[in-house]
Amino acid sequence: MSVTLIIIVVTVIVSVAAWNNYNLMDRWIMNPYQVASRGQYYRLITSGFLHADWGHLFFNMLSLYFFGGFIEQVFDMLFNNNAPVFLIGFYLVAILVSDIPSFLKHRNDPGYNSLGASGGVSAIIFAAILFRPLTPIYFYFIPIGIPGFIFGALYLAYSYYESKRGGSHVNHDAHFYGALFGVLLMIVIYPAVIPSFIEQIAGWRPF
Repeated sequence: MSVTLIIIVVTVIVSVAAWNNYNLMDRWIMNPYQVASRGQYYRLITSGFLHADWGHLFFNMLSLYFFGGFIEQVFDMLFNNNAPVFLIGFYLVAILVSDIPSFLKHRNDPGYNSLGASGGVSAIIFAAILFRPLTPIYFYFIPIGIPGFIFGALYLAYSYYESKRGGSHVNHDAHFYGALFGVLLMIVIYPAVIPSFIEQIAGWRPF
């Protein structure tokens, strides 16, 4: 079984288990106040395996499925037999990093909670976009695909705007910082991706 499928299976099992066990949900959800006051830093990771409902879970895992396989191939090329360890580490650290801004912003708010794999999934998606910026991305099953580099720019702009605007139940900070982490880490471990990315988008024509 591929690493991507293993992550998906584990996430589904944990999410369903938490829906049926309030204590598990309460212990593992990302509550910045509990993290800060009780030192429960594990929540920054465990919250990435929890979801609010089937729709939330399905969308994240479907996105991970479509993009995770390609990133597995990239990691196989870069790390050979160590690829699974590096990929899991990449995914978990992305969840951690994407949660830090929310933790810092809401650490004095006992009522704030956040959950979902969006930070890790965003990192995977944007790492893939860096390698294949012209590959169309279909959003919410719209039949017209948007080239990855355009989708990525719009996604970052929207996430940043919504984060600053506030008032949403969606953790846009996790989306934004997870995506940035995915791009930056891939540049660090494989700098040759930058000229490849530039060459591909330079040759793009809308029609």
